Amino acid sequence: MAILEILKYPHTNLKKKVEKINIINNNIINITNSMIETMIHNNGIGLAAPQVNINKQIIVISINEKIKPLILINPIIILKKGITTNTEGCLSFPDVFVKVKRNKIIKVIFFDLNGKKNLFLADNLLSICIQHEIDHLNGITLYDKMSTLKKKLIQK
Repeated sequence: MAILEILKYPHTNLKKKVEKINIINNNIINITNSMIETMIHNNGIGLAAPQVNINKQIIVISINEKIKPLILINPIIILKKGITTNTEGCLSFPDVFVKVKRNKIIKVIFFDLNGKKNLFLADNLLSICIQHEIDHLNGITLYDKMSTLKKKLIQK
């Protein structure tokens, strides 16, 4: 395992849509372990593979240090309910916080490291975090959620 470099805005790779994973092998397991270590080292609660310059649909999340981190491979949201607005930060945008509208409840399908398909309902912080990280897999960043004024401030 290793601490990986987190890409910072405006790195162009943050805007790329990444590839699905077809085979879960030792390389993918090693990547996820390094992503978890990197996320924890940087005091994050979520990290997507493109943020560490890996072109794969992998997300790691740890919103509670007492619970084993969640690993989502090829995640897809299949149900969205309700709307909530929260202030979000991002490891790729240090010291930047933005109010973002998200779905309050989501149902997501994903694969785990054993290649098993999983389906579960997420709400509150977990729902927000999953949506934020799936955005990264699709090349959508916090910058895309900002007001025009905030974008101008960030560019300076």
